[in-house]
Amino acid sequence: MYLSTALEPRRRTVPSRPFICANVTQVTECSAGTRDNDRHCSPWNTKLTGSTMTDLGEIKRDRPCNRRWLLRHGALALPFILVGIPARAVERVGSVEDSKGEAFAELDAVRRALDRAAPVFLGDEVVTGVASRLGMRLGRDTTIRLGEQARLKIDRFLVDAGGEMTLRSGPLLFDRPPRSARAAVQIRSPFALIAVRGTRFFAGPSNGPFGVFAARGSVAVSSAGQQVILREGEGTDFVSPGTPPTPVKRWAPERIRAALASVS
Repeated sequence: MYLSTALEPRRRTVPSRPFICANVTQVTECSAGTRDNDRHCSPWNTKLTGSTMTDLGEIKRDRPCNRRWLLRHGALALPFILVGIPARAVERVGSVEDSKGEAFAELDAVRRALDRAAPVFLGDEVVTGVASRLGMRLGRDTTIRLGEQARLKIDRFLVDAGGEMTLRSGPLLFDRPPRSARAAVQIRSPFALIAVRGTRFFAGPSNGPFGVFAARGSVAVSSAGQQVILREGEGTDFVSPGTPPTPVKRWAPERIRAALASVS
């Protein structure tokens, strides 16, 4: 009798912790507290006011019950968490007026084809293929034409406050009426920074080098710490990226026609 009592496992009572479950049909006691009748729980007497813990094995057997409860209720809470995450706003700044050949836009690693009347968004990188042309209208009165194998990034554009763009490659024709002179636009390229207001100018490969030509109005062109001002009929060239602009000179009619033909 004394021997069997000594060998009997000691039981100690610990305060039960509340555990909330849905649709409880039968209440039992587990070493982690009150739960529903899960098959991982130990079927202790339902009349006990505390949890009975005999050894470490009971705690380990109750861990699956905890994991199942967290997974079930965590999945229910996930939609409410996702609702609080704001989506990235996409701002439309213009549309395509005409397209020939292959043209597309890339935004946030998503590529979409650019056909007539397709929208153009802030942050778009507009690309044309071989023997392709693309015409866009940005805002109310800014027109941009791209020739073949061009790549233009629209970094910032506000209808009444100008904008910033990056011409990575290819020819471009920028056209803005004189009445928009209060809103300046800057176009960056590997060769130069071009600042314009109300004007019409060409920038891109021309007779070999990269050239900038003012067809109407004036254009400020800067590179390597030097700046030149182009007026109607005048142009400048760049031998390579990072070099200063060549002296301003008037372009020959044949060169002007070839430059404009490359974007039309």
